[in-house]
Amino acid sequence: MTRSEPAAAGSVFSGPPLSEIGHLIDVGRVDELLGRTAGRAPKSTALRSPSGDWTYAELDADVDRCASALHRLLGGPDVVIALAAVLDASFAIGYYGISRSGNVSAIVNPFLTEDRLVHVLATSGARAAIVSPEVYRRLAAVRSRLPQLETVVLTARGEDSDAELAALPTLRELLDGAAPAATEYPHGDDVACLQFTSGTTGAAKAARLTHRNLIVNAAQTAYGHRLTESSVVFNYLPTFHLMHLSIAVTAGATHVLWPSNDIAGSVDAANAHRATHYYSLPMRLARLAADPRFTALEAPALRAVLSGGSALAPAVTTALSQHFGVPVVQGYGLAETAPSTHLGDLDNPRIGSSGLPVPGTDCRIVDVETRAVVPIGARGEIQVRGPQLMRGYLGREGASFTDADGWFSTGDIAYVDDAGQLFVVDRLKDVFKCDNWLVSPTEIERILLRHPDVADCVVFDWPDEFSGAVAHAVVVPKSGRETADTAAFAEFVNAKVPYYEQLRHIELVSDIPRSPTGKVQRRELREQFIAGRAGSRPRAN
Repeated sequence: MTRSEPAAAGSVFSGPPLSEIGHLIDVGRVDELLGRTAGRAPKSTALRSPSGDWTYAELDADVDRCASALHRLLGGPDVVIALAAVLDASFAIGYYGISRSGNVSAIVNPFLTEDRLVHVLATSGARAAIVSPEVYRRLAAVRSRLPQLETVVLTARGEDSDAELAALPTLRELLDGAAPAATEYPHGDDVACLQFTSGTTGAAKAARLTHRNLIVNAAQTAYGHRLTESSVVFNYLPTFHLMHLSIAVTAGATHVLWPSNDIAGSVDAANAHRATHYYSLPMRLARLAADPRFTALEAPALRAVLSGGSALAPAVTTALSQHFGVPVVQGYGLAETAPSTHLGDLDNPRIGSSGLPVPGTDCRIVDVETRAVVPIGARGEIQVRGPQLMRGYLGREGASFTDADGWFSTGDIAYVDDAGQLFVVDRLKDVFKCDNWLVSPTEIERILLRHPDVADCVVFDWPDEFSGAVAHAVVVPKSGRETADTAAFAEFVNAKVPYYEQLRHIELVSDIPRSPTGKVQRRELREQFIAGRAGSRPRAN
């Protein structure tokens, strides 16, 4: 596949025309993606996992039985069924089975705490849930708070099943007892999936994604990542991200699931499977580059290493690219955009860039206050529009989420270079003003992490009587809290930034709480430190 350069109109950048991927979006429902590939290449391997391998024909047959079982249990259409995103074939069967039964999936992060499980399931109105035994143990503790939840199905029984777990059906048991049957199929413009936002700036919202949103974005991403029937997608994430499933099925590629925690072993496994595309998260890729076994690892079939979820450190990008001899790229997207709007350019990878707009997608950068489009290279809020943009948020169906011209404000700060490459700077709600200058905590963190004695850090704003706010760092030192030199950390950063970005306070900690995908709840952390230490904050100088 080739990729066109984005067309620029003033400071608006557009991806290639949607017609370039028209052959990939000729179905109406997400489960028809699977049916199309199963019809074209029934004996090709669809999934490889520790629980077994599936050809496309076998996966499609399991989805038929799943759809029949769900329809018999719950009826439909439009029943919401929560689906835990465990890295297992059960997710693929459940997701396409829910679609084929005419119902709606609500994707659930399997690492959510009890209270957040309640929020997601209650917000979605889920009448059923397909979850792992580990998720069910948390769910059982709060099930009394979810009166609408009628049915729970386990992805598998589990090795330590007790009487409570033994009383629940497993997905395989449902499949074994079901025969394919006609169900009430939805239309392509109907909602197929509820995808929850990360909740980093408030309670998670449910984005209502239609079949067309998801089908188009799968095609946009498969096109940008150059997936074909001969590709082998290696999935090394802690959860099953819907994008990776959809793009592999769209292209007819083989999808390998690797749920192990052995980071260096993941490359050995990718090599054994002749993986062409290695997908992971920045935190895992950083650990891979730092692993003592790294220099001995080989994966000659690789064509790209692809990262997502948060920014990938430039040093890690360089180390991986030089070692494997392939592009190491990241993209940009949101739950609201199904998810991708930009993908790293495999022909011209730029360190720190999130790439170019995908086909049919427009991007511009606007001033955070005036909302005027800013010149190329200037920072502002990202706005996007395209066919992958959601129908709206659940519970806010009457509210407008775009402007009159269809632009969606993402809440992220970035700039675009003259080639249309997007460089994300920070979340709008994380940036702050010092002496009326816009300050990005993430950019300060990137510099601080280059100090040889810093293992981890987070920067946020600290109220200041004269400047409005100043930069405050929470640092995990490599050498231990007792011997770490906060003045040296501050000097290292402050010599490299303008005065308004300089660190004024540094606090040493043993660890920084992060989500399984490596994200920090920056606002919550800031509030905790301000509430607990406002009277005795340590200074960096």
